[in-house]
Amino acid sequence: MRTLLRLGAYQLHFAGVRPHAAVAETVALAPKRLRAFANAILRNVSRTAMVWPDRATELSYPQWMFDLLTAELGDDALPVMQRMNEPPPVSVRDDGYVQDRASQWVAASVGAAPGERVLDMCAAPGGKATAMAAREGADGAFVVAADVAAQRVHLIGSNVARLSAAVAPVVADGTSSPFVAGSFDRVLLDAPCSGLGALRRRPDARWRITAPDIDNLVLLQGALLNQAATLVRPGGALVYSVCTLTAAESINHTVPDGLDVDTAEPTGAWEPFAHGWRVLPHHHDTDGMVLIRYRRRS
Repeated sequence: MRTLLRLGAYQLHFAGVRPHAAVAETVALAPKRLRAFANAILRNVSRTAMVWPDRATELSYPQWMFDLLTAELGDDALPVMQRMNEPPPVSVRDDGYVQDRASQWVAASVGAAPGERVLDMCAAPGGKATAMAAREGADGAFVVAADVAAQRVHLIGSNVARLSAAVAPVVADGTSSPFVAGSFDRVLLDAPCSGLGALRRRPDARWRITAPDIDNLVLLQGALLNQAATLVRPGGALVYSVCTLTAAESINHTVPDGLDVDTAEPTGAWEPFAHGWRVLPHHHDTDGMVLIRYRRRS
């Protein structure tokens, strides 16, 4: 019976069959005891206008998120959302570590030099930290990879051991850092964020995060950014990155005291975004990310 009703509804709304003909022909095919029921259902269907899904529903995004990305990205919004509905490509570094190319560009943009002390402030699972660090038998930077959760730091340790990288995993809360002020040549703050640029990796995240969550993340990011700034030595560099596309979580943050924005073009296919840099998913088939670089005054 359901199949008959679906066929009747299809004729009424999609096949261009006149309503009386579609109803009559479908009812005639129904068992006699259900014909009155089928007739009532299909007549009601014929009187009800077809409601087409809006673009947010069609693309499988919550309405608030669709509206936010549209406001933030303009003409790029639809291509970005469509691309984030597709599976991501697999990108593998030379050392065998699987990592999105945009994340590789973030690590490269830190510019860690051999012999330098580098802090990766929110490091788990360790992809960017191991990308910046020296390898066994090769020159490079020494990286302290910090994270607030012990279980996540254990994951960093596993990757460090596998890659033989010069990385020291440390459990530390970035908002109240245990490190001495000015003790690092470079600091990377890949901050906790809404992840709206990496939804193709976590498709369910769009249904879990809410607009108020972003407001809370902005406050956390600001606290982390200010703390990170204190750890950079005079003349040293701070790199701030997020795998999201919102201005509130990136370029709207106040420049920390004692730091200037570094406007030099970073490594990778970044595009200018106010005083920072951005990569959009549909341009290079990467996650969407924003990068801002600072330098402490000497």
